[in-house]
Amino acid sequence: MTTSTEFQPDWASAPGDTIRDVLLERGISEATFGSLMGLSAGETRDLLRGRSTITIAIARRLAGSLGGSVEFWMSRDYQYRENSSRVEEVERTWLRQLLLGDMVKFGWLSPCPLPSDELAACLRFFAVRSISEWRNNYGSLQEMAAFRSSLAFDSRHEAVAAWLRRGEIEANDIDCQVWRPERFQESLNEVRPLTRIKDPERFVPALQEICSKNGVAVVVVRSPNGCRASGATRFVATDKAVLQLSFRHLTDDHFWFTFFHEAGHLLLHGQKRFFSAILEGGKHWILEGADVPEREDEERDANELAANVLIPPQFQPEFRELPLNTRAVLRFAHRIGVSPGIVVGQLQHAGRIGFDQMNTLKRRFAW
Repeated sequence: MTTSTEFQPDWASAPGDTIRDVLLERGISEATFGSLMGLSAGETRDLLRGRSTITIAIARRLAGSLGGSVEFWMSRDYQYRENSSRVEEVERTWLRQLLLGDMVKFGWLSPCPLPSDELAACLRFFAVRSISEWRNNYGSLQEMAAFRSSLAFDSRHEAVAAWLRRGEIEANDIDCQVWRPERFQESLNEVRPLTRIKDPERFVPALQEICSKNGVAVVVVRSPNGCRASGATRFVATDKAVLQLSFRHLTDDHFWFTFFHEAGHLLLHGQKRFFSAILEGGKHWILEGADVPEREDEERDANELAANVLIPPQFQPEFRELPLNTRAVLRFAHRIGVSPGIVVGQLQHAGRIGFDQMNTLKRRFAW
């Protein structure tokens, strides 16, 4: 059994486009056409640009001047008006789903004086010419987002796409040396002490500088409503990767585990030009071309790398026997050179304490 659907483009062609084609083919100027139709210069322009409706009287003049039936010109105008209404609804829906309020509030877009300017501003933001081109560029993300939405608490692909695009824009401003995986892996030992710095205005620039020397642009981008991503990685060129973080949960343990987890994807899975985003609940999107299933082994490996960087293997036996009190956690964190919040987070994920215990040792950040 086969099915078909009627093609419905996200653009509308005015009858004036057909008229211009005929005029060009016959070598008739716009002024001459206006005279044949008995229209003023302004009325002629409105007709050619679709600003005026083709009445029966105008349809009769078109049939007499250019050919075609009255029914053809009336139907052509009706179809244009119908398509225009549908396209306008598509545009309104797309803009609504993008959550323009957050994009303006975060400074990604300037406030638009007129609602009619919003579409052009959003297309410029995504560096596309139409909603159709946007869908082509983010189509795989859209399909995967729909598949993951129930697992990720209704994460919306439009919001995730806007977050990712903002990351690309900010990454463009970071001058990186070429991607060197061996050096990047070594640099994680330089990054690890940054977990003890309390102020993001100090540790984020330091993190970016270390990573940029090895081909990784680290960007921290606030997530809009509907985007549940904590981090994302992808190669934007053969020699440059983007590692994007959101500070979504605003605690040090979550921020740093996400960083090292995503670093693990870059190191373990090479230059596959994949996109990987970790979402609420630990779920991942992985996109490689059109449709790539979740790879549980890759996620396990990235988690293991992150855990081993934060609490190196030589300290794991002591960690597993660590007394469950504040003083012991503080001493252990100081000895291995990480923040106490990271130790608490690892204890919670290991199931040794509840997720509601010792959270006062975690550092909380604010936008």
